[in-house]
Amino acid sequence: MLRPFGLAAFTAERRLKEIGIRKALGSSSTSIVLLLSGDFTIMVLISIAIGLPVSYYLLDEWLKRFVFHIDLEIWYFLLAGMIALFIAWITVASQAIKASRVNPVKCLRSE
Repeated sequence: MLRPFGLAAFTAERRLKEIGIRKALGSSSTSIVLLLSGDFTIMVLISIAIGLPVSYYLLDEWLKRFVFHIDLEIWYFLLAGMIALFIAWITVASQAIKASRVNPVKCLRSE
C-alpha cells in the first residue's frame, strides 16, 4: 500500500527543481498537481487495461471449479479500477501539493 505513496514522493522530490522553476515563472499549484498526476494517470490506466482481461479470465477459470458460482459482471472490475485510479490521484495530489508549497528560491538554491 505504501508503494504508490513512495513513488509519488520520489517523483515529486526528483522534479523539485522543475517545480521550483515553474513556480518562479508563475505557475499555479493546480497546474503543478495536474502535471504530476498526468504521468501517474497514464500508468494506472495502462495497468488497468492490462489487468482487467487477465483478472477476468483467471477469476472466471477459478470460479468454474466450484459447484456454486456467480456470474462475473464487468462492473466489478471497472469499479476496482476506478478505486485504484482514485487512490493514485489522492496520493499524487497530496505529494504534489506538498511539493508546490515549497519556496521556489530554496529549490533552486539547493542545486
